[in-house]
Formats: sequence, C-alpha cells, structure tokens
Amino acid sequence: MYFKKIENFISELGHTISYKDEKQSIFCIENEEDGIKNLIIGIAPPIVVLEQYIFTLHNDDKEILKSLLQKNRDIVHGAFVLDETGKKVIFRYTLQIEHLDINELEGALNSLGLLLSEYYEQILEFSKK
Repeated sequence: MYFKKIENFISELGHTISYKDEKQSIFCIENEEDGIKNLIIGIAPPIVVLEQYIFTLHNDDKEILKSLLQKNRDIVHGAFVLDETGKKVIFRYTLQIEHLDINELEGALNSLGLLLSEYYEQILEFSKK
C-alpha cells in the first residue's frame, strides 16, 4: 500500500528510481540536478526514512564534527548523522507515513537539495581531510 504511494510520488516529482525492492520496502533514487545520488528511501511504518550519503570521515576531526553539528541547527528538517561505523556522514530525514502527501516528500527532497547547494564547498573540504 505505502510502497506504491511513495513510488508514484517519486515519479511525479521527476526523480529517477535506480533501484527498488518492494519486499524490503526500499527505493534508491537520483536527481543529479539537485545533487541527489543514490538517496535511499526506506519505508518502515509508521515512518519513511530518507538517507543520502554525503562523505566519509578520514579521521575524527573535531572541527568537522563540530561544524556538522552547528549546521544541523540551520537545517529545518533532517540532520547530518554518522553511520554505525562512525565514518560515513549521512543526511537523514524522517517523515510520518500515514498522512504523507506529495508536498511533504517534495519538501524533504528540496531541503536536501538546498542544503547541498548551500553547503557544498564545506562538504568538499571536509571530504578531503
């Protein structure tokens, strides 16, 4: 039920589905114009989770981690997080699924696109350290 709903939203918003697995309830989408590549959308009622890999930390640089936490304050929805290894920086956004509409999903994707466009220079620098 939710899988088809999300799939239709993704298509209507003009994003490319590069991978989908209905059994696992996940999509991988792309929209190079917005800097979105291999964005994972996981459906786990009652929520939908969006995760976009940003870069890999090569060391535990306190200044990078501090900067990411400070940037989290500016992000209206979603946040920078670390994966379970503590090395991959991911943008994560969580939505309630029950009453999810296309505008909410579009807002989440736009939030990520805006973040990447505003913060890309710093992200590039962080990825080199």
